[in-house]
Amino acid sequence: MKTATNNGSNRLIGLFIDIKNLLKGKVLIANVFPVFTAFWLAIYFEGEQFGDYIGLFSLTLIGSTLVISGALMLNNWFEVDLDQNMDRTQKRPTVSGNFSLKAVLWAGILTTIIGLAIMLFTTPEALLYSFLGWFVYVVLYTFWSKRRYTWNTLIGSVSGAFTPLIGWAAIAPANHIVPITLFVILLIWQVPHTLAITIRRLEDYTRAGVPMLPVVRGVQVAMMHHLVYIIALLPLPFLLIEPLGWVFFVIAILLTIGWMIQAVKGFQAKDQKKWAQTSLRFSLIYLILLFLLMVILTI
Repeated sequence: MKTATNNGSNRLIGLFIDIKNLLKGKVLIANVFPVFTAFWLAIYFEGEQFGDYIGLFSLTLIGSTLVISGALMLNNWFEVDLDQNMDRTQKRPTVSGNFSLKAVLWAGILTTIIGLAIMLFTTPEALLYSFLGWFVYVVLYTFWSKRRYTWNTLIGSVSGAFTPLIGWAAIAPANHIVPITLFVILLIWQVPHTLAITIRRLEDYTRAGVPMLPVVRGVQVAMMHHLVYIIALLPLPFLLIEPLGWVFFVIAILLTIGWMIQAVKGFQAKDQKKWAQTSLRFSLIYLILLFLLMVILTI
């Protein structure tokens, strides 16, 4: 009896791990967090109370999470041949065979449809941004550009940048300096973040034949692009001084400068993979602190 119970528990744990790997756990969280942040900020700047919007908040978060999850599943389904040649993706259930490709395809389609259906009960604008984010990631990035062009990274970045627009538009039209600036921040941030991953896993992408910038034009060129995009983040906190204040501005500038310094160190790094791993962590710290600070300052 005890052995059967343990086996059942192990299978359940294994299932959860497979689902986490299928949905690229950290990627899912990194996309949903800006939805929450922008929703919160929209309530603050519209002078509303969060407690009055619990139902709408639940619909927005659940709907957007399902749409994003659907996109990630379809990405895994389509890229299984690439993932089979990459060390970092060997635990994905599409590679291990724990989930059939047909099941993943249908799960991705149905999850997307359910997510968009839920977003129908928010606002038309939030629904539009949800669909556009999905369309850019699945069709323009996964199906069209990733296997063809080095600038596939920028197209993928456009998809992720829609997330704060979704959260804000659930409350009010997103023609406001805050959600627009958040869109631009995420658009720019994702490029050096992704380049750090690519440099860290250069052999993987080379073996899989994915035309990422470091694979096609070399690590030094990729590192230069990595630095340029981080520098491009520097002016953006100026746009948020009035709505979010000087405390946010100073901390945001310091975080950007710190990331810039770390990026410059890469050109003298003896171990570029180790440097890329550090830059990857710094990019995540930058994003989490930046968005968390926005929430804290508006409580």
